Amino acid sequence: MMCADYLHLAEELDTFAALKIEWLHMDVMDGHYVPNFALGVDYCQAVATYSKIPQDIHLMIESPDQHLDKFLELPKPRITFHPETVRQPVRVIDRIKQSGASAGIALDPGLPLDHFKHLLPLVDQVLIMTVNPGYAGQKLVPHCIDKISETRRYLDEKGLSVDLEVDGNVSWENIPKMIQAGANILVGGSSSVFSKIESRHQTVERMRTALLGTC
Repeated sequence: MMCADYLHLAEELDTFAALKIEWLHMDVMDGHYVPNFALGVDYCQAVATYSKIPQDIHLMIESPDQHLDKFLELPKPRITFHPETVRQPVRVIDRIKQSGASAGIALDPGLPLDHFKHLLPLVDQVLIMTVNPGYAGQKLVPHCIDKISETRRYLDEKGLSVDLEVDGNVSWENIPKMIQAGANILVGGSSSVFSKIESRHQTVERMRTALLGTC
């Protein structure tokens, strides 16, 4: 949603509702963990008062454990945080799940999966960042496709029912690679869903076709 047209946000939300979009991905940024500010809790709450589409909250912030309460007030959110930003990630995961929300961890391009495998049995989703977090419109970090594959293999080997989400340059060129690598949730941004040359109806249907394996 950081790529949405803020001046016509209600229209965007109405369109997504009509298209039965499953989740609104909220990139919350604090200017510390990433060099950008975006989509605070007030924005998320305002969207929730207007739209019934559940929110996929991605906390790209320092000390997310200190800011969870307001986000947990949202109706049935998915909340994903970067585990290296807290001292006790297991406690944060437990707190999110005990509230009734879905809990997830996000991995930056520079962080290996091996450091966080022990957390995967505890979460509902794992988000692989395929660009360095902070800005839309970046190029794919190539080795992240292999990280998606590595994560999918591990989840399958362990029999874990965990969503594998991908965020970062989810473009028409990269979507087939991401799906083939094992992703089952894609975060559409400026290079796909929010394209300036196609309508939202066209881009959403194009992405769904891709996810069904007919791209």
